[in-house]
Amino acid sequence: MSDSTSGGTTPTSTQAKPSNWNVPNALTTLRILMVPFFAWALLVDDGESAGWRWVAYGIFALAMLTDKIDGDLARKHNLITDFGKIADPIADKALTGMAFVGLSLIGELWWAVTVVVLVREWGITVMRLVQARQGIVLPAGRGGKLKTMVQTLALGTLIAPVQQFTGSWEPIGTGLWWIAMALMAVAVALTVVTGLEYARDTVRAGRERRAPR
Repeated sequence: MSDSTSGGTTPTSTQAKPSNWNVPNALTTLRILMVPFFAWALLVDDGESAGWRWVAYGIFALAMLTDKIDGDLARKHNLITDFGKIADPIADKALTGMAFVGLSLIGELWWAVTVVVLVREWGITVMRLVQARQGIVLPAGRGGKLKTMVQTLALGTLIAPVQQFTGSWEPIGTGLWWIAMALMAVAVALTVVTGLEYARDTVRAGRERRAPR
């Protein structure tokens, strides 16, 4: 936390840093712990078990919900900590990364898509962590937020066993699958574009930081 002064004459007072032992960090840790259970549920019988696929979908949806809740709580109650800054993106990328890898392992998503997305996601995460240590913070842009939303919708739909719908539900499952693939195509495009934009902004911020004043 930064020092604060009031009126220009009051002595500087340092605000106490929030403890790492708080609800947002607990939810982040829970999200990390969900990853192996999610992976196992998705990969049971090579993804052929509809029941376990629904379990995987439930875990994924719950994890995405906790991501929203812990972020809102941390900002509302000023509980942003160094642990949270590091663990939160790791939790997010571990879960979505496992979803991409798992779907590729069971043959429902091209490996090329998974590789492109994971290289971008983990590359940007590492860059953010390095920048944070240097005091440089680049907020997520609208493109990045849109990418995350579209990617989450696509992954969630593909995790559900929509291709295993039968009878009168089969056309619905087929339609959902095509929607998911269209969303994934948009997500990949946004992933590449926003990744390049972030790299550009990173270089620009670094130059500004080194420029003489």
